Amino acid sequence: MDIWTRLYEVAKEQYAPEEVTPFVYAHHVVAAFEAENGEIFTGFCMEGTAGVFHLCAERAAAFNMYQQSGQTTIKRMIAFRDKPPYGGGSGMPCGACREFLMQLSRDNKNMEIMLDYDKREIVTLKDLMPYWWGEERYQADEV
Repeated sequence: MDIWTRLYEVAKEQYAPEEVTPFVYAHHVVAAFEAENGEIFTGFCMEGTAGVFHLCAERAAAFNMYQQSGQTTIKRMIAFRDKPPYGGGSGMPCGACREFLMQLSRDNKNMEIMLDYDKREIVTLKDLMPYWWGEERYQADEV
């Protein structure tokens, strides 16, 4: 089983859309990360009607990874709803998630994100954010 199949299968286990309450909806978007050391971490989306309460699957997976292992660098990521990413922007992290992943580790710019599962087409985070504003801060931190 290749790593993308493994990531898909592990994330798929989290997919179970449900209304937690009349105000909260969960498990309708799922994600799986392969961390720098090869461990796999998952997360699922939770949305609330109170706008500020919304946690994307990608950020949930990143929080789980850091809480459980202290790691911040991600090698690979897959995210989806009811079927694996199929191109056309499906499976892409939202802007807030892209920004958070860039801030979580400088090396995350090289993480591979699944664009089309059947074709095994990927994109890197740096391809999605080529002129990221935070690079200067990382460089200043090195001095």
